[in-house]
Amino acid sequence: MPQRRELMKGNVDSLLLCLIGQQSMYGYQIIKELEQRSQGYFKFKEGTLYPALHRLEKAGLIRGKWRALPNGQQRKYYHITDKGLSILVEKRSQWQDFLVAMNLIIQPVSFDYEVGKEVCDAKGSHYY
Repeated sequence: MPQRRELMKGNVDSLLLCLIGQQSMYGYQIIKELEQRSQGYFKFKEGTLYPALHRLEKAGLIRGKWRALPNGQQRKYYHITDKGLSILVEKRSQWQDFLVAMNLIIQPVSFDYEVGKEVCDAKGSHYY
């Protein structure tokens, strides 16, 4: 689990901007959506989520707005701002470049016994 935490550092903002960029959400909804979409990989605690939301709000990337529910309760929904959308586009591009580069390295390598070479499954490149 500590390794997972290390991978998360620096990526929480990207995940939140991506979700909130797709639709306005409130805190608990964000926690559940992250967990569901990641098939349980991302399990945020309130102590991680709310400081990140406040940081994004302070930076002007998202805006929180209180809404009254039919039962009278208030819930704060977060919306992405134009500035947040610009940052999201930039972060998505960086992530896609990163994922492509990572996949080129970590793709399983198999040995082609007929050719007598290792073959990289990703591109069919041969390595001696």
